[in-house]
Amino acid sequence: MSGRLLPVRRTGRSAQAGIVGMTGRQDDEDADALLRIALAAASEAGRLLASWRGDERPEVVETKSSPTDVVTEMDRRSEALITSRIRAHRPGDAVLGEEGGQTAGDPAGSEGDGAKPGRVRWIVDPLDGTVNYLYGLFDWAVSIAAEVDGTVVAGVVEVPRHGETFTAVAGQGSWLHRGEARVALHCTSGVRLGQALVGTGFGYDSGRRRVQGEVMAALLPYVRDIRRGGSAAVDLCSVAAGRLDAFFERGLNYWDFAAGGLIAREAGAAVGGLDGKTESTSMAVAAGPGLYQQLDTFLTKLNPERDAQRSQERDG
Repeated sequence: MSGRLLPVRRTGRSAQAGIVGMTGRQDDEDADALLRIALAAASEAGRLLASWRGDERPEVVETKSSPTDVVTEMDRRSEALITSRIRAHRPGDAVLGEEGGQTAGDPAGSEGDGAKPGRVRWIVDPLDGTVNYLYGLFDWAVSIAAEVDGTVVAGVVEVPRHGETFTAVAGQGSWLHRGEARVALHCTSGVRLGQALVGTGFGYDSGRRRVQGEVMAALLPYVRDIRRGGSAAVDLCSVAAGRLDAFFERGLNYWDFAAGGLIAREAGAAVGGLDGKTESTSMAVAAGPGLYQQLDTFLTKLNPERDAQRSQERDG
């Protein structure tokens, strides 16, 4: 990581009144204030999750897309805490959470906090990397993003077991916080595909995994190596910090990449889908601009946005 975490500095973009695009700021909503709310909520949720020391595994209370796609009681407790903290400051805002879905704010509450009703929505992944958490592995995170009029303007990814917090405000760059230290993030640049360390993840559906395995087998001979960390939010922050040169995954949900995508983009990475599309559940890719184009071209030829037949034996 030497040379990739640079001294703190403000970018000139922060002085702009507004920025157009997916991560553009809005003139009359204070993105810095939204970040402070997200930061406090993520920090508290991280402490709650880290309070489980691994003596025994948390209880699995539900499965979602497959028997291996699990929800623990700690996922739910974390989301409830985050939602309550957001609503304490901004009761009129909507919240989209992985476990609870979208809940509308109280329109009457917007009058008290000075916000216009319906403009701000919070995107919450209360525990990204649940399987890592379940097994006592360290790569899991709390991810919170704030949208204004459908545009993500602030994001936090809290990684408690590593003692790290990643933040970004649109137009102000990305930051890594460790204790009292804060450093600006910049993704790698000038890396060719053949020298790239590439992160990825796998879906829970067996048919999707079969295709993802085929894609990995085709890509592996043409890159430096591949990493599978188990948390898309952490992987996107790793792209921002230069710990990964690129990341891609099919099947992510919006809460998986809303905050991490902003953090990677504000660190100079290109973030999107394949063949000119925006990032979505179908595919999300992040890398330095030149490498992004190389990876996009390579992956597009493999037709990775498809699924094979499910395994009835495994998925039922």
